[in-house]
Amino acid sequence: MGDFGGEHTAVLVPQVLTALNVRASGSYLDATFGRGGHSEAIVEKLIANGRLICLDRDSAAIACAQARFAGDARVRAFLAPFSALAECADAVEPGLKLDGIVFDLGVSSPQLDDAERGFSFMQDGPLDMRMSAGQGVSAADVVNSACEAELVRIFREFGEERHAVRIARAIVADRKSRPFERTLELAQMIARVARSREERKHPATRVFQALRIYVNGELAELEKGLAAALARLAPHGRLAVISFHSLEDRMVKQFLRRHSSVDPVYAGLPDIPAHARPKLKLVGKSIEPEPEETASNPRARSARLRVAERLQGIAA
Repeated sequence: MGDFGGEHTAVLVPQVLTALNVRASGSYLDATFGRGGHSEAIVEKLIANGRLICLDRDSAAIACAQARFAGDARVRAFLAPFSALAECADAVEPGLKLDGIVFDLGVSSPQLDDAERGFSFMQDGPLDMRMSAGQGVSAADVVNSACEAELVRIFREFGEERHAVRIARAIVADRKSRPFERTLELAQMIARVARSREERKHPATRVFQALRIYVNGELAELEKGLAAALARLAPHGRLAVISFHSLEDRMVKQFLRRHSSVDPVYAGLPDIPAHARPKLKLVGKSIEPEPEETASNPRARSARLRVAERLQGIAA
């Protein structure tokens, strides 16, 4: 992504442009504006009657979008989650169908690098992690109030943390004398009780991921966003999704596979009803960054892009 409003380098930008097959007069949606790298690349290919809708849950990201595209009639920016995708499209034009939609999942570099947002286990800051600042429960609320069993579930389900029991037990014991309020307090405690065997990974990586996903309801939002994207794609419209960890990628892969196949209930029948036919066509295999990109942007190393195309004449 562009560097305006905070350092952030969007991943797989040329590959996303190729995947979306951008038409100059088409209508596109960037569901995760971040700092605008994918949006900027799309807009550069649009003529005057092309359109781009930008969404983000982070008010700082939307402020960047409004500043970057001020006065550009082709672009509309909305402070909104994935689940509001349809409403945002309708605000631009009722029933608008889109020629391409891109999701760049996870947390952005400006969010990680701003210690006050509480996403990073490498910097000291309030234990917050809310993408929509000030809305809903914070990571500190969860860590200090959830029972041991619930913490274990969160760490296993959203972080795939194999030391979930040990970490949850230590949290419950330590918070009796003093609640967790700062990111480094939690990160250092995790490092003390559960050393990571994964090369280049801090022991707190998976717990911080789990808390972030849980606090922001990320997987539920992704599920709603993918369904909304399928319903809003025009025939031959492209869906491009970049994920950074196995939980997200598994959801995306299963969604695309499910909607690019005949409903198993009707498989093998000579006459398959329209609602049971494939709605998507997979476009190639998953795409990973080239070595040159990961060398210049280490945060890109776990990125994976999956692409599908909307088939014609089948309602979602």
